[in-house]
Amino acid sequence: MAIEEILIEAIEREASDIHLTVNRPVTFRMIGDLVSIDDKPLTAQDTEMLAKEITTEAQRKKIEEVGGVDFGFTFGEKARFRVSCYKQQGHFAMVLRLLPSKFYSFQEIGLPQQLIEILNLPRGLILVTGPTGSGKTTSLATMLNYINENFPRHIITAEDPVEFMHKHKKSVVTQREVGEDVPTFSEAIVKALRQDPDVILIGEMRDIATMESAIRAAETGHLVFSTLHTTGAPRTVDRIIDVFPPEQQAQIRIQLSATIVAVISQVLVPKIDGKGRVAAFEIMFATPAIRNLIREAKTYQVLSEIQTGSRYGMITLDDHLKQLYAQGIISYEAALEYAVEPKELGIQLSKVQPVTAGKKK
Repeated sequence: MAIEEILIEAIEREASDIHLTVNRPVTFRMIGDLVSIDDKPLTAQDTEMLAKEITTEAQRKKIEEVGGVDFGFTFGEKARFRVSCYKQQGHFAMVLRLLPSKFYSFQEIGLPQQLIEILNLPRGLILVTGPTGSGKTTSLATMLNYINENFPRHIITAEDPVEFMHKHKKSVVTQREVGEDVPTFSEAIVKALRQDPDVILIGEMRDIATMESAIRAAETGHLVFSTLHTTGAPRTVDRIIDVFPPEQQAQIRIQLSATIVAVISQVLVPKIDGKGRVAAFEIMFATPAIRNLIREAKTYQVLSEIQTGSRYGMITLDDHLKQLYAQGIISYEAALEYAVEPKELGIQLSKVQPVTAGKKK
């Protein structure tokens, strides 16, 4: 199969990812599971040919030099893909992530309306966290698109690679690709501060330099968005602080408590009807009480603040899973699989009668 045929089939089947590797047939990730689309394993010649169809000579040179390259790839008017092309056991291999071709609304994704209120803030740090493939990029794109459509701002993004393509609407959007337009995330933030930004998106806070730059940017009057591969607001805060050396941690706690606005932690859970996945969220807004807990190194108490903060739009991941189960959207097993405290959630779910087909909510 030519790469074009594979991409078209992936779009038609609504696959989230395409895996192309030697000794395995073309494989799609469908509703979270890997599925081979035929029974013909790819050869080394096949994967090399497929890679050459969508990579430049410079990209292939980089693969030979450092073992891999990540980039964005637009497939005509049909879709856009995030591509990771790399060497494994001396052969070419690729994973292509199918990016949504449209921007979703808050309601479509399931994000609470209270988030809209913080998108017009002049400064602060908003973090979207979760494991790989949990929809972080889509949630961020939804929020940036809302700002772009409603406010006259200068939005600067630093991404690796650029995924969603934002057109200028009410805002001016500058999208920079790490490795192509700028060498590192931290350098992108430093340079962005000289480019009259209102909003800065950092694709991922991978290292101490990027975290430090992001917090400083939020302190100096910018609304900063970024991602981390963590689950839950307390763990996210602890992860950032723990990256810094012990002598800096007290100062970082003070800075973080002053700058953090919200932490949105998410996972994608298979639906009970087998038709795709639904996002489950943990939402934390930085109330004065939560800021105080972060400052005083009492992040272990943040979860109880989230549990009692529903009037602010806050919710724990387990409570959202419970809601999805009660609505008949996800199964009992799926809820427990993605729960933070599966034993406790199991006790709560045993008291819930979920909505079933034919019953009104």
